[in-house]
Amino acid sequence: MYLADRSAPASAKTAPDGASVRAPAVASTVLALGAVSLITDVSSEMVTAVLPLYLVAGLGLSPLGFGALDGVYNGVSALVQLTGGHLADRVRNHKLIAGIGYGLSALCKPLLLLAHSLGPVGVVLALERTGKGLRTAPRDALISLSTPAELQGRAFGVHRAMDTTGALLGPLAAFFILNMAVGGYDAVFGVSACVAVLGVVVLMLFVPSGAELGPEPSGRAKRGGTRPDAGKPDAVKPDPGKPSGVSLREAVALLRLPRLRALALCAALLGLTTVSDAFLYLLLQDRTGIREQWFPLLPLGTAAVFLLLAVPAGALADRIGRRSVFLAGHALLLAGYGLLLWAPHWPALPYLVLALHGLFYAATDGVLPAAVGATVPAKLRATGLAVVGTGQALARFGCSLAFGAAWTVWGAGPALAAAAAGLCCCAAVAGFVLRPAAADPAPDPAPDPARLPRGTR
Repeated sequence: MYLADRSAPASAKTAPDGASVRAPAVASTVLALGAVSLITDVSSEMVTAVLPLYLVAGLGLSPLGFGALDGVYNGVSALVQLTGGHLADRVRNHKLIAGIGYGLSALCKPLLLLAHSLGPVGVVLALERTGKGLRTAPRDALISLSTPAELQGRAFGVHRAMDTTGALLGPLAAFFILNMAVGGYDAVFGVSACVAVLGVVVLMLFVPSGAELGPEPSGRAKRGGTRPDAGKPDAVKPDPGKPSGVSLREAVALLRLPRLRALALCAALLGLTTVSDAFLYLLLQDRTGIREQWFPLLPLGTAAVFLLLAVPAGALADRIGRRSVFLAGHALLLAGYGLLLWAPHWPALPYLVLALHGLFYAATDGVLPAAVGATVPAKLRATGLAVVGTGQALARFGCSLAFGAAWTVWGAGPALAAAAAGLCCCAAVAGFVLRPAAADPAPDPAPDPARLPRGTR
């Protein structure tokens, strides 16, 4: 029960003449999905960048009301993730389920133009998050299934870096639209809808379905250095008589995997004390008095650091162990909380806090699914990713509610102090639960190249 899987030799494949050649470090599927996420994140982050201020300053929500809506914004996707993951594994078409999710989110963007009160805005956001919940596990499964287990930290890092490029461009677009276009928030929502449609088109044209994927064989497997049954995850054995899709019983049986339970438990514990991005930016504005027109630029600090370090952090996790990098990321987040509590009048405070926030995401956002991908068998990959993602998102939903209530009752400082204390305790528990065993088991052996579908060998 641990997060770390030490890296194995780099991927290799066999050329037609029998010579061994190195496979690409990042599959084309990962790059295509990265492009889809980049475009979609431009759309999503345009809305996310202005949403806290729009709701609090524009619609007059209290911190408690905003916490409830922010919890819905994150919690709905958590409830849908399991459905999306299981459907993708069941129909064996991850692209189809991901496409439905991306399409639903795109459809909701223009509906924000018609919602000008708490009730309608909440409904639209819930539908948009439903789309996100449907697409997240199938998308990550597509990345995992197209990449050897020993290189998944790097692959997820590349995807997250491209995704974060969109997160960097989205707030910039929102900033310029707010300052130049007539209509303010409505103009942001309209442009966001157009960009979201482009992301769906790229997905349909350039991303293969999950049934067509298979990772390149690893160098270790090619040399015969791994026994066929050595270190294989405690998977549910497929019944040869059943169709390629998975049953609900097989999906539920995933919970018997000790390592998956440990990952899900720790992700949920740490999520319970992870203050949402929106609250963090509101805290920064409260502490430093940042003017409203500059508020949409705050996510840029997080996104810039995340973009620069997502790939190095993923590669480092593959090399030294995912547990160490994952826990270090939460330690950096705790340091950011400490700065907000201890040094509210420093001129450099916003830059330091946003840098630590970006480091936290670089060390955790891609590392966790990479660890899950090395634990769960390919047939149930989307379901396993959804189990962990759902637990984490539900925990963050609870954190948003609790933090909003604590801010309303106690004030911002005591609420953040409570969150910091909780994060410190939960990180200690996670470090114990995810402690390394005496030896790291190997991931799933790579498939025989002769059995891969045409075009993936």
